[in-house]
Amino acid sequence: MTGKLPGPGPGERMRPEGRRNEDGIRIDPEAEAKHESKRAVLSTLVENEPGVLAEVSGLFSRRQFNIESLTVGTTVDESRARMTIVIEETRPGIQQAKKQLRKLIPVISVRELAHDSVQRELVIVKVNGEEPDKVHAITEMYGGETLDAGPRTITVEITGNEQKIDDAIDAYKQFGIREVVRTGYAALARGEQQTAEVEDEVKLTADTEVPADDD
Repeated sequence: MTGKLPGPGPGERMRPEGRRNEDGIRIDPEAEAKHESKRAVLSTLVENEPGVLAEVSGLFSRRQFNIESLTVGTTVDESRARMTIVIEETRPGIQQAKKQLRKLIPVISVRELAHDSVQRELVIVKVNGEEPDKVHAITEMYGGETLDAGPRTITVEITGNEQKIDDAIDAYKQFGIREVVRTGYAALARGEQQTAEVEDEVKLTADTEVPADDD
């Protein structure tokens, strides 16, 4: 006997495709892939009760989701409130955020709105008032409104999409901006499509709809 084992030599053996870790376990290419972050607008219908905002914001904090803005207000049904949450996450992160939101007891519906949904933000800008005529011209150009005007400062309000708000703020910089406050997005689905989606057994109102694919 020569002691040689049957079969191909080390250089002749077939090698499995794909990368493996130090323990020899194959690494899933999809799990390893790097996903680019994107912005998503989540419309969340919740019970209008104390502590819901803290519960939702606490969830996002624990999961370390990147929130750009969060607005909340009552709907046509005063027992319910609508949260519009804008997050910047990878696609798996966005799906995970929706999944975790749906697990919260006060949450009735979670929907990711399409890019063509009606999205608006409000900004209030306080600028130096040395050139009131020019400030007024900028305000008119962006369809805004003057809220307060004095000898030293002028405060204006602009409503629109993010690009319009950004452009308006840039235009006011020439006068010297003292303060800015932005509300964050409020959003609704476009046309007759309802923004909220709920389970079939929940009573439908003007603020709810039959479930639909939100991806």
